[in-house]
Amino acid sequence: MAQGRRVERVAALIRKEVSELMINGIRDERVHHGMVSITEVEVSGDLQHCKIFVSVFGEAQERDQVLEGLQAASGFLRGELGRRLQMRRAPEVVFQLDRGLERGTSVLGLLNRLEDERQQRGDIPPGSDQQPGSDEQPTG
Repeated sequence: MAQGRRVERVAALIRKEVSELMINGIRDERVHHGMVSITEVEVSGDLQHCKIFVSVFGEAQERDQVLEGLQAASGFLRGELGRRLQMRRAPEVVFQLDRGLERGTSVLGLLNRLEDERQQRGDIPPGSDQQPGSDEQPTG
């Protein structure tokens, strides 16, 4: 169990350091095209591999450019992580686009559209929380 806590601790430190390096250390302009945030860091049990999930707010082209810039800077980041975390061997860093926010926004949009369609058909009165076909009166 101590090994698991160490991996979690290293992942948290990597997240903190890479966030700081993305702001102050990476000079590649591609990285600064969109609003980038680190959503998750996964570190292997042997601390040799690190997968960093990033979310990029912007158009698809901007996301691709940011990801290319981050991949190009991965060697620099690996060296900096080794120095800052004082690790004998810094993990190999791989960036992956996290599409969780994108999917969540898409689902919310679909739910809103469904609700609008149901209101237009008259299935649900506007502003009502009542389910269609329910004869129960609200209490209160």
